[in-house]
Amino acid sequence: MTQTDPALSPRLSIVVPVKNEAGNVESLVTEIERACSGLSPFEVIYVDDGSTDATGAVLADLRRTRPWLRVVRHARSGGQSAAIRSGVAVARGAIVATLDGDGQNDPAFIPALVAALEEGGRGTGLAQGQRVGRKDGRLKTMQSRIANGVRGRILKDSTRDTGCGMKVFRREVYRALPYFDALHRFMPALVAREGYRVVHADVVDRPRFTGRSNYGLFDRLWVGLLDLAGVWWLIRRKRPSPEAVEIAPVTTGGEA
Repeated sequence: MTQTDPALSPRLSIVVPVKNEAGNVESLVTEIERACSGLSPFEVIYVDDGSTDATGAVLADLRRTRPWLRVVRHARSGGQSAAIRSGVAVARGAIVATLDGDGQNDPAFIPALVAALEEGGRGTGLAQGQRVGRKDGRLKTMQSRIANGVRGRILKDSTRDTGCGMKVFRREVYRALPYFDALHRFMPALVAREGYRVVHADVVDRPRFTGRSNYGLFDRLWVGLLDLAGVWWLIRRKRPSPEAVEIAPVTTGGEA
C-alpha cells in the first residue's frame, strides 16, 4: 500500500486554504506530492474558501488521479482562519501541516518541520516556520516586521514570524485552542498557553506563482491591535487545569 490508498489512516494531513487560486493549484499539488513522498501515507485537504474562479474545477480534475487529495468548499468566503479550521476539522492525521495556497510557501520544508515536531516529543505542540528572504513588497514586509515586533514584546512568544503559513502541529493541540478570526497568526502564544513547547525552523520565502493575494493584511492597525489585546487577555486569564481522574464504579460480588 502507498500514500495513494485512501483507506490508510494518514500519518500527516496537509491543509491548504485557497481563494481564487486556479492558476496556482496544480503546481503546488505536484510539489506537495513530491516533497511529502517520504511521509506517506498522507492526505492533502484543499479548502476552497468561496472561490469565484476555476479553482474548484482544477481541484476536481486533479482528484481523478490523486485519491489522497480531498476538497472542502465554503459556500462563501470566511477568511483564512476559517478555512484552516474547516480543514483541521475533517483531517484524519494526528499531525497537521498548513501552508498558503499561492506558492510562496515551499512544501520542501514540510518534512523538516514534521521531524522537528516529532523529535520534540508529546510535549511539543507546534513547529513554526519563519520566513527568510521575504518576497512580499517593501510596504507589506515593513508592516509585518512592525506587527511581529509589537506582538513579540507583548506576548513574549519567542517567535520572529508568526504570519508564516507553514506550520506543523498536533491536531489535538489545535482543537484545544480558542477559535477566533486570525487565530493562525497567534498560534505560538496560544499553544504555549496550553503548556506545549513551540519549536522553530527557517523556511525560504518565494514569490507567489501567479495572481495576487486574496486575503487582507493582518497588519491593518485596528484589527491587529484588537486581536493582540484579546490574546493577551486570554493568556493572563489562563489557570492551571486540574488533573481529572474518573472514579471506577463500585462492583459487588455475585450471590453465593
